[in-house]
Amino acid sequence: MNKLTLHPVNDQVVRVLTSQGECVGHLKLIGAVWKFKAMGHDASGAVIPGGGPLTDRHNTRFVVLDEAVVNAALTGF
Repeated sequence: MNKLTLHPVNDQVVRVLTSQGECVGHLKLIGAVWKFKAMGHDASGAVIPGGGPLTDRHNTRFVVLDEAVVNAALTGF
């Protein structure tokens, strides 16, 4: 997995993209905690909630929204 970048959608949702621009999930502010919601796509392009290359990281929690911390937790970089 390559480096991820964070792209705010609004105050409570941030898209998580690979360096190739593929969306692998979202960070959602739930209460006072950011939770990673993995997503993937099937062969026909339909969204698979909780799927994709980071499915094993689904529901990872973050106290602060920091790109370096997110990368370390989700990709090991």
